[in-house]
Amino acid sequence: MSRGLGAAQADLDAVEAVVRDAGTSFYRGMAVLPPARRHAMYAIYAFCRIVDDIADDPAPFETRRPRLNEWRRRVAALYRGEADDAVTRVLLGAVRAFALRQADFEAVIDGMEMDAEAAIVAPTLADLDLYCDRVAAAVGRLSVRAFGDASPAADLVAFHLGRALQITNILRDIAEDAARGRLYLPRELLDDSGVPADPSAVLHHPRLPVVCERLAAMADANFRDAAAAMARCNRRAMKPARLMAASYAAILARLKRRGWDRPEIPVRVPKWQKLWIALRYGIA
Repeated sequence: MSRGLGAAQADLDAVEAVVRDAGTSFYRGMAVLPPARRHAMYAIYAFCRIVDDIADDPAPFETRRPRLNEWRRRVAALYRGEADDAVTRVLLGAVRAFALRQADFEAVIDGMEMDAEAAIVAPTLADLDLYCDRVAAAVGRLSVRAFGDASPAADLVAFHLGRALQITNILRDIAEDAARGRLYLPRELLDDSGVPADPSAVLHHPRLPVVCERLAAMADANFRDAAAAMARCNRRAMKPARLMAASYAAILARLKRRGWDRPEIPVRVPKWQKLWIALRYGIA
């Protein structure tokens, strides 16, 4: 049994395998955490991955809704002390050890439901902010507790960093999203610049760079506000948050360097820069 989470080793290995098999840098990034906190984060990731896969399933929404609702029931069961598989058993230990909040798990599911109901196309700024809060900041609110800081300042880190990361994802994935009939650029910015709210027409519109610059400025502001909030938090606990912020800020910087008139050209952070970020923020 894990002393920190009270979970069987087989369950810990199972949630770790979910993260490792996903091939994401998240797996290496969480190595800076002690074992109990690291496995709590693996379980949070596994939960998010499962409900995200449900939302992205091409099956009709009416077949996906019951599966998302089943996860609402399973989350509620955690807070009655009940778990029925490796992911929920490790999550149950994390809930008890780090006071993870039910409302944050539920918010993540709400965000996945927004994506699953219909393709999101040019949401209002208010709806985009709600979406970012649910799919990113809510994950942050779970994460900062697993990292070791449950203060109001840590929640503020989650608020701003979640928005910064999600906006960066949106800017990176404009072409990929458009191919799926989705457009996360906010309606007000599109309207102000005379860009049609149409995934098939937006990619090579001459005013798209104006929209992207304004959205990138919003991401930059949130990165700055997240850094200011981190300065008021437990420095050791915020190590993974600093690492994620630096990694995504590097992506945003390379997107700006590439330019916004060629959204179909993928942007990648080179290995040397990833290593430098890992060394600087993984050790600091």
